[in-house]
Amino acid sequence: MSDAPDDAPRTKGRYAKGIARRQEILDRTIEVFARRGAQKTSLRAIAQEVGVTHAALAHYFGSLEELLVAVYSESQHRPGAERPMPPDASPAMAMSISAEKNREIPGLVQLYSTLVARALEDNHPVAHRFATQRFTRLREEIAEQVIRMQESGHIRTDLDPIQVAALIVAASDGLQIQWLLDDEVDHGAALEMLDRLLRGL
Repeated sequence: MSDAPDDAPRTKGRYAKGIARRQEILDRTIEVFARRGAQKTSLRAIAQEVGVTHAALAHYFGSLEELLVAVYSESQHRPGAERPMPPDASPAMAMSISAEKNREIPGLVQLYSTLVARALEDNHPVAHRFATQRFTRLREEIAEQVIRMQESGHIRTDLDPIQVAALIVAASDGLQIQWLLDDEVDHGAALEMLDRLLRGL
């Protein structure tokens, strides 16, 4: 007689427990990064601060980069992480609103900047994939917004939507780095000025 029917519930139970355990570790790790960002980071150091074994952390996330990407991605999709956008928000102002929310947790802003910096180095495929996919997605989404606003007469029609999208992403990310170095840099005001330029005001 086959053991499969008896084994199946146990297998599903172990799988569910594994998912729950991974989420528990991720939740704790997000709290750590929210407090201190990505400074002096290693899997072993994080494991000690989170209160799990190095082996457990390596089992669930594989590498430091995979953990960093998981922490940032999860933090962006948590309830309350995405601030509601006004229906008439331009792409530049939408990025400003999003950046304002991110700045409430400086450690995660630093983590994002660390991931992008790693993506530029050799032998960091996870960070490279994260950054390139994010930039591609943002450019596509923003370009679609630009086209809609050009059609409604709210953004200059002589501007290429893809180039506008790339400019908005570059401005927002660059201002975010400047803010990390000097918290008096007014990210929102700079993007508001860019918005006026795009509208031809």
